[in-house]
Amino acid sequence: MADILLHLIQGFAIAFEPLNLLLIILGCTIGLFIGAMPGLGSVNGVAILLPLTFLVPPTGAIIFLAAIYYGAMYGGAISSIMLGIPGASTAVATTFDGRPLAKLGMADKALTAAALASFVGGTISVVLFTFVAPPLAHVALRFGAPEEFSLMMLAFATFVGLGGDDIPKTIFSIAIGLVFAAVGLDIISGEPRLVFGDIPGFMHGINFLVLAIGIYGIGEMLWTVEENYKAGGKSMMSDAVITVQRTISNLKELLSTWKTALMGSFLGYFVGILPAAGATPGSLMAYGIAKQISKEPDKFGKGAVDGVVAPEAANNAASTGSMLPMLTLGIPGSPTTAILLGGMVIWGLEPGPRLFTDHADFVWGLIASLYAANLFAVIINIAFIPAFIWVLKLPFTLLAPIIFVLCIIGGYAPTQDMHDVWLMIAFGIVGYLMRKLDYPLAPAVLAIVLGPLAEPAMRQSLLISGGEFSIFFTRPFSAPIMIAALILLALPLLKPLLRLVNGKKAKA
Repeated sequence: MADILLHLIQGFAIAFEPLNLLLIILGCTIGLFIGAMPGLGSVNGVAILLPLTFLVPPTGAIIFLAAIYYGAMYGGAISSIMLGIPGASTAVATTFDGRPLAKLGMADKALTAAALASFVGGTISVVLFTFVAPPLAHVALRFGAPEEFSLMMLAFATFVGLGGDDIPKTIFSIAIGLVFAAVGLDIISGEPRLVFGDIPGFMHGINFLVLAIGIYGIGEMLWTVEENYKAGGKSMMSDAVITVQRTISNLKELLSTWKTALMGSFLGYFVGILPAAGATPGSLMAYGIAKQISKEPDKFGKGAVDGVVAPEAANNAASTGSMLPMLTLGIPGSPTTAILLGGMVIWGLEPGPRLFTDHADFVWGLIASLYAANLFAVIINIAFIPAFIWVLKLPFTLLAPIIFVLCIIGGYAPTQDMHDVWLMIAFGIVGYLMRKLDYPLAPAVLAIVLGPLAEPAMRQSLLISGGEFSIFFTRPFSAPIMIAALILLALPLLKPLLRLVNGKKAKA
């Protein structure tokens, strides 16, 4: 413990060197706006700015890129809350309740909740990173395909209740998402599947952001246009304000969400350290569990503060957690850390267990910079809240075309294929119709995120076991996770039976 504290103090001395401190502040600010731009996100931001880092020493370079990563995690919530367009896949779950809060004139509360939850998640994850890195890295290494599939099943199980009492609609929504996730080339045979008449654009599959921006950007815009028309053209978001009294009141209310923030932080960090999992599944799982354990689950999807706190704490914790396998094992925990890993190799730094001894100054300087980046990111985020609120005061006749243009850019940016733009518009119409018919959208989004992760994990597991599903119940890590998933799946199905039994007792 004493050695760790000594190393951390030395790391702070490196992180607070004038150049490195400037890179942290600059990286957090750039990352905030990159995260807020639909279709960009931390992956594209880090990749675009990677060449600039060759102008500074390796330690300063990775500190700058890590600060961009942190800032982007914070920034993703901004467009999710303000415009209903997920800034990145990690911020999709924030849209579920952040957007309804903004439409109720409480955008300041949603933005403050997102910023503070991100700070809590980031702080807890960095502390865990500092003190328990090696043991957790070895646990993560023992997670094979069966464990990953069990974890994906647990994520699905937490979301079965998101459709309220209408379980058939929820299951239908998940099934639609899984079908979309299967479009493209088969992962084992390489054969095309569900490509709808050999349309070339479907060969690369359906990009998750295309679906998310279509459903929550275009679909939300169409819904709002209709609601504004019914309201006689009056904007439903015109009463968004920010005052000192409201800010103090919001902070007091946010104190009651500390349990949700802790749950999201620990869950997000653990999911983040799993190779190839990343922050998106962690944030979606945290949202699902927050609803399961809430005393008022009916408020979720309509403007529950816990629905913003859980995913934001989780995705920031996961972003730090994903650096753990990168540094200790040389295995990236997310697409962004894969780019960081490439940068480290270019700079002559070899990730792995020896990195902590051979390049201690680099490692501890990076860890200390995460503490600083987390602090500066929350300060910068809160400082810009009045500017974000101003956006909501724009007339919707001006805001709607801006939202539409941002959606088009967000749909085109990931693959630079016009096929995805047309597909996104189609998803927007489908999302609007699903909302009109009262079908839950969140389970479909979850399915298209987790489908590409769950399918290879399941098929690899069955290849290992010779087709025996018992592999998920015989391994020490996989079995308890799968059993918990099955219990959670069964609970919503038991609700009608419990109501029936209670009804008979009441009559008696």
